[in-house]
Amino acid sequence: MKRQELDEYRVLLEILRARLRGDMSQLTSDALGSDREEGSTESKSPTHMAELGSEAFEQDFALSLVENEQGTLDEIAEALERIKLGTYGLCQMCLESGKSATQAAIPKARMRVIPFARNCIECERKRERRN
Repeated sequence: MKRQELDEYRVLLEILRARLRGDMSQLTSDALGSDREEGSTESKSPTHMAELGSEAFEQDFALSLVENEQGTLDEIAEALERIKLGTYGLCQMCLESGKSATQAAIPKARMRVIPFARNCIECERKRERRN
């Protein structure tokens, strides 16, 4: 992959990382109730059992989203590292199976949609079937 293309993907990954960090911060804040106004006399505690259950569900759901987004952030960090190492855009599974870098190239269409992709579509399908 050309240096200019790598720079474009690096910028895209950094923008995605910043957006996800902001989303995670907001979700965590909402889930843990840290967005409540200081000095407010109005209680936000639920007064009915159904409200309590709904609030617990919403909190669990938000924290689950945060966990998923943390996984994506980890994938982005690894993709940025692959850019530094010169292996970005190459299917990790193909390389492990002994294919050349030319044979292991992940199609650019896939990289545009999932810039942190570590495997080509065929290898990713194999990996998902195993799991």
